[in-house]
Amino acid sequence: MVERSLKLNARLSVAPMMDWTDRHCRYLHRLMSRQTLLYTEMVTAPALVRGGATYLLRFDAAEHPVALQLGGSDPEELAQAAQMGAAEGYDEINLNVGCPSDRVQSGTFGAILMKQPELVADCVATMQSRVTVPVTVKCRIGVDDQNPERVLPDFLTHMDKAGVRRVAIHARKAWLQGLSPKENRDIPPLDYPLVAQMRAAFPSMHITINGGIASLDQAQEHLDQGMDGVMIGRAAYQTPWDVLGHADSRIFGTPDPFQHPTQVVEAMYPYIEAQLADGHRLNAITRHMLGLFTGRPGARMWRRALSEGAHRPGAGTDLLREALLAVQPTPVRA
Repeated sequence: MVERSLKLNARLSVAPMMDWTDRHCRYLHRLMSRQTLLYTEMVTAPALVRGGATYLLRFDAAEHPVALQLGGSDPEELAQAAQMGAAEGYDEINLNVGCPSDRVQSGTFGAILMKQPELVADCVATMQSRVTVPVTVKCRIGVDDQNPERVLPDFLTHMDKAGVRRVAIHARKAWLQGLSPKENRDIPPLDYPLVAQMRAAFPSMHITINGGIASLDQAQEHLDQGMDGVMIGRAAYQTPWDVLGHADSRIFGTPDPFQHPTQVVEAMYPYIEAQLADGHRLNAITRHMLGLFTGRPGARMWRRALSEGAHRPGAGTDLLREALLAVQPTPVRA
């Protein structure tokens, strides 16, 4: 029943992004869309199992539905980490087979695992044997000199046989040598048709397409063309209102929680005050809110007010109330 519901939520998801999709970001995103599936930043299985870094699993109950993305390549360690995530209350456990950074390559996980589909299958099968929540995979279409038209179907065949029912595919190769992680998000060409072919070739799997999708219009186009789900990354972070503000009505056919980003800011006040009381700094939260008014009058003043003021000792919601004056229309006097 849970998986059936998550498949609906997975019609639109916000990609896991290191240093971006932390718990404060996810809370903000959830205010704007009650339906979109959210993902944590990648958390490494060794950090949880060997390092005991359970604080990395903390999240607010309001974030549901929310998935934990794990990084690792040891089946037993990943299974233990998955158990920890499930016990914490995550709705899904996702295995990262797409991150191209040097750090994850040295740990033998991330995109480099595209070269070892048998190992990935072992990992997800072991994880599934320990948890009842869905175990999913996020991957690339291939890495380095691999031929995606051969590699991707083979990889998905292994996932299918291992029992994975949902896969998110970043429609780019990852070049593990010669390109930085940032360059790997832009330079390798997108191959949407190949991902669409996989949707047809694996009808029992829920296939989400990811990579270069920057608007709800583009998301709807992919859904109309038969994709099961669409995952949006940087655009959902940099222009959150434009992507998520009307996602519920347009993608899911349910009412939008708010009609203007100023309402989202005001709805954040109780959360911000609670986090400040718990010892968090204001800028740790407001850095995720800088793009709320992008393209609207006063957006620059909003960003400037938060960027310059949120790091100061004692900064609180009064700063946001003052910054909102720059983006709200001036009342017309009689």
